[in-house]
Amino acid sequence: MKKIIATVLTTILALSVLTGCTQVAPNTVFSADDLPGKVIGVQLGTTGDIYASDYEAEGSVIERYNKGADAVQALKQGKVDCVIIDNEPAKAFTAKNKDLMILPDPFELENYAMCIAKSNSELKDKINAAIAQLKSDGTLAAIISNYIGDDTKGKSPYVSYNTDYSNGKLTMATNAEFEPYEFMEGNTIVGIDVDLTQAVADILKMELVIENMDFDAIIAAVQSGKADIGVAGMTVTEDRLISVDFTDSYTTATQVIIVRKK
Repeated sequence: MKKIIATVLTTILALSVLTGCTQVAPNTVFSADDLPGKVIGVQLGTTGDIYASDYEAEGSVIERYNKGADAVQALKQGKVDCVIIDNEPAKAFTAKNKDLMILPDPFELENYAMCIAKSNSELKDKINAAIAQLKSDGTLAAIISNYIGDDTKGKSPYVSYNTDYSNGKLTMATNAEFEPYEFMEGNTIVGIDVDLTQAVADILKMELVIENMDFDAIIAAVQSGKADIGVAGMTVTEDRLISVDFTDSYTTATQVIIVRKK
């Protein structure tokens, strides 16, 4: 009798252990052709969200998260089949999560620019002139290479020289969840977009003020005047142009697909 009870208890224990182990389904996305019918994770309001939405008509389910990191965590847990996001943040995420990988084929190419209120054309013209100057004198290239590239990373940090704030403040709305464009380093927001906007503010003799918020709130902040510009790895799209204007592009980026390795 004791042997029977022991056997039953052992069986129950084994079943409970098996039940407690969450089995993540194997990867089923090997190219963009596999996206129809899949569960796709994106950061809410991003270009990845816009592109992924096109697949809803083909039976895909789009899971939207406030942070790219949350979408990546959902992928690791098997809650989504893949994540669509910019290539540089994707590199940062996969470097920290060795069980994930970026599919080799680019998903979409896009141009990043600063969004600005339609009524603020004077400031837009000044920023465009500043961006052109930063491109021509090599400052923009140095800022980007300081964050991207194994051989150049950390070697050309931008140092603000501006001590003249006679033209007031330049308030930048961003979402510090998009490394290397904007992310937290301790309690400080850093990244390509931060250094670029600081360089623009220096040229314009303005004091840079950064407001961190959800990505989906940036355009509303610019429309309402809470922020002068939105700088957050933001792509110019027809839908966004209904609400805001954009400066000239300052860099070209690539949307990619992250999947589980197994």
